[in-house]
Amino acid sequence: MFFVLSKVLWFLTAPSNLLLLLVLTGAGLSVRWRRLGLGLCAASGLILLAGGLSPLASLVFGPLENRFPEFRDDGAPVAGIVVLGGAVETGLSAARGQLVLNDAGERMVALGDLARRYPEATVVFAGGSGRLTGDGAVSEAAIVRRRAASLGVAPERITYEDRSRNTRENAAFSAELVKPKPGERWLLVTSAWHMPRAMGCFRHAGFTVTAYPVDYRTSPRVVAIHSTAGDGLFELDIAVREWLGLVAYRMSGYTATVFPGP
Repeated sequence: MFFVLSKVLWFLTAPSNLLLLLVLTGAGLSVRWRRLGLGLCAASGLILLAGGLSPLASLVFGPLENRFPEFRDDGAPVAGIVVLGGAVETGLSAARGQLVLNDAGERMVALGDLARRYPEATVVFAGGSGRLTGDGAVSEAAIVRRRAASLGVAPERITYEDRSRNTRENAAFSAELVKPKPGERWLLVTSAWHMPRAMGCFRHAGFTVTAYPVDYRTSPRVVAIHSTAGDGLFELDIAVREWLGLVAYRMSGYTATVFPGP
């Protein structure tokens, strides 16, 4: 139920969708209540423009991306690496016969890099299907299994977790699959903006991991102005979704705190 509700509610509350719906609502209201309808259209349009072009997305992203520091190798042995899904376009990959990545593709770059740097480590890729209709859906893990060689990694080198649909399941199913031992060092690879929620879920699952954030969208001390409203709204949607996800996961008991930290 949580999975279905999260998909439906997000469609309605994503800033870009919500503001567009308000513009359409205003247009409809203007037929009967001209001033009210046009006012709603104008206000929603201005917010869309400001949200897309202003530094708002960078300001919302900053605390998420800076919550966990970048990984620094101190020479301690690495027993395993868990890479979370979310970077593979499963439908396009299946249709085109190659590994097609989205804007979070750095997760897969890190998988190939870390697999080479730590040849003795267990590599886990955690990614099922995030589609509401699971029938016939291809999992990310299935695509990666077929195309791992394109990352420079032998397919049999990777352990595949293919049941998870969200971050909580990523953590729970990965812990169940590899059964990490106390004292082992495991690296967790995901987007920097997603790391707080991911770390909270892995801690809740009893899986001790070290953050390996990738896929940064902001510079540490630079607030960016976007060149197109589409770029800014895309980034704003991601950031707002993550903040809402943090709150929802805490309320559902999937994490111990709203904003997990180091």
